[in-house]
Amino acid sequence: MLDRLNSYSGRAMARPEYHADLKREYAARSGVFWKLERAQFFNEVGDSAWDAFKAGDWDRVLALFESDRERVSWDVASEEQRGVEMRRLRIVEHPPSTYLRWEMHSHMVFAECGRPIRVLGAERVADLEDDGALPELLILGEDVLYQVRYTEDMTPNGAVRADDRATVRAAAALVADLYERAEPLADYFRREIAPLGPPSYPG
Repeated sequence: MLDRLNSYSGRAMARPEYHADLKREYAARSGVFWKLERAQFFNEVGDSAWDAFKAGDWDRVLALFESDRERVSWDVASEEQRGVEMRRLRIVEHPPSTYLRWEMHSHMVFAECGRPIRVLGAERVADLEDDGALPELLILGEDVLYQVRYTEDMTPNGAVRADDRATVRAAAALVADLYERAEPLADYFRREIAPLGPPSYPG
């Protein structure tokens, strides 16, 4: 799948175009959607909870994450009515980065609202990464795939869209296989994140 994806010249989109395109496609499609996250740090520009974290205000971080519950629950219920299931697979390295320790509290809110999220150790995908880390992917059904792009400091920078059905299906099959090998987020969180207590930025 990675060879196919790397050799496919998709449509490159700047961030505003990508967001607009994703919004249209997301609303028009149904089925299983996949999100694969591999990087251990992202620069969450414009995120209030990230700004609070950088400012050292952990109570505000948690309050902002909690404030998402109603919206996420509504999104999940709306997706179920449309026949959509968004499944997220988070690849994690050990020990967890400061960013992951921050992010996992947000992911737990999503999971508790019904969003399926699983976690897989990076050592379990090492055989796929001889030529580099797995890409950040968002796959909508069997027809559309976005390879999300970032700048050197991991600030979001748009995406490359793939429409070739064979490419999209191969990517979805790989992510689905990894997802089956992964553990529920709640189990990982209780074992690896909760005992560490609140993280500190940059920590």
